[in-house]
Amino acid sequence: MGLWSLGLGAVGAALAGIFLANTDLCLPKGANVSLDYLEDADLRSTTDADKVIKAKSLWEKNGAVVMAEASELSSLKPQLEALGVPLVAVVKENIGTEIQDFRPHFAGDIFLDEKKQFYGPLQRKMGGLAFIRLGVWQNFIRAWRTGYQGNMNGEGFVLGGVFVIGAGEQGILLEHKEREFGNKVELSDVMEAAEKIVPVKQ
Repeated sequence: MGLWSLGLGAVGAALAGIFLANTDLCLPKGANVSLDYLEDADLRSTTDADKVIKAKSLWEKNGAVVMAEASELSSLKPQLEALGVPLVAVVKENIGTEIQDFRPHFAGDIFLDEKKQFYGPLQRKMGGLAFIRLGVWQNFIRAWRTGYQGNMNGEGFVLGGVFVIGAGEQGILLEHKEREFGNKVELSDVMEAAEKIVPVKQ
């Protein structure tokens, strides 16, 4: 009887852990990012290693849609171009052929954020929790089916997000924080925010 009770208790605890891991209670929380924090970020070009720009220059005149390692928004590029809004990816590291492998899945410019300002100010990490979340496995399978495999090198547990940033002093019009690996922003929300961008007149 004692071993059965112990075994059932262990199974119950495991099931409770899996249940809790699949609720929002265990998801990492992060602080909202300010425009001042983002615009001061140094971004290194991934095509010219000597070229470093201030992030503010990406959205200063026409606004921008800036993604911290998301590839799905490439489908919006024609609509964003019609609005004059650039689509930009910011990645946290460049290990091996990582950026080269990412390029076919993304239709805009890619910059390296070595200080990870677009992932902060409080970096959110998924950790081992990711391996028992159903949503994460569904997102991995979806990405794998589209041909994007990623890699197991570097800081793969850091969560990213998407920003729609207005021109000039318009500020951040949309901030989507990735809740778990592969958690996508609604494309309609991105377009709705991008349509609010008012370009700075020359």
